[in-house]
Amino acid sequence: MNVQLGSAPDSWGVWFPDDPGQTPPERFLDEIAEAGYEWTELGPYRYLSTDPDTLRKDLSSRGLGLSAGIALGALHNPTAVDDIQQHFDEVCSLSSALDARYLVLIGDAYRDTMTGASLGPAELDDDSWKHLIESSHQLGRQALERHGMQLVFHHHADTHVEFPDQVERYLADTDPGVVSLSFDLGHFEYRGGDSVDFMRRHHDRIPYLHLKSVDPVKREHVLRTNPPFGEAVAMGMFVEPSEGTVDFPGFVEVLKETNYEGWGIVEQDMYPTDFDKPLPIAKRSREYLEELGMS
Repeated sequence: MNVQLGSAPDSWGVWFPDDPGQTPPERFLDEIAEAGYEWTELGPYRYLSTDPDTLRKDLSSRGLGLSAGIALGALHNPTAVDDIQQHFDEVCSLSSALDARYLVLIGDAYRDTMTGASLGPAELDDDSWKHLIESSHQLGRQALERHGMQLVFHHHADTHVEFPDQVERYLADTDPGVVSLSFDLGHFEYRGGDSVDFMRRHHDRIPYLHLKSVDPVKREHVLRTNPPFGEAVAMGMFVEPSEGTVDFPGFVEVLKETNYEGWGIVEQDMYPTDFDKPLPIAKRSREYLEELGMS
């Protein structure tokens, strides 16, 4: 087992490219390094510098490497690839210039993250699902052929691939040679999944992990009432790895059994958050996972 531990802007309350209520980029970079991590994700495009030379200096001066870029788009829309193309290429070009190996792809939300206002149907019909799969394949090939990167799809609450059966269907319908999974333990258990069981059955499709957990009591509330994702996050749905529903000791055993080699990005969704809150959590989370042997 060899897990490259990192973290991400998300753990510092960063959801948008520019928001005065978020941790400033310089502080984020200083603190992720202080917390003992050697890897970070790009986060929302334009949050960190989009100039490769500047970003390389910002990272290397703190002993950091870039694990992945992140792109988003309405993959179920027939014109999705056309609509997302510029954004996708910009993220891939910047990330690959910094030697990132992965492109994390997230589908569009069906409701507003903060207000819950509907943006479309929560479930896709067969044609729209087919477009989602086709878009994933096309972008996966582009990531590989144009940029030498591996596309890892991120299932996400309030998107069209969020429930365990939808994640299972997505894996069954996609080509393993083109599309892998960015397995987010917190989002999976947010919708009632069992991360340990899923990892044991699908480890061969998962080179990239988002390591986080959810509060068991608040998850029951979410499963009953289905609030928008932003509301759930604001009420403290996501918690430190040692405190939530994910059986991390059991999960580490699966990683050992399967001789997992890949990235593990430690996240705790927090938005909004006090600027002084993330650093102590990031330190404790890393120490806990390393004590379990995840390193």
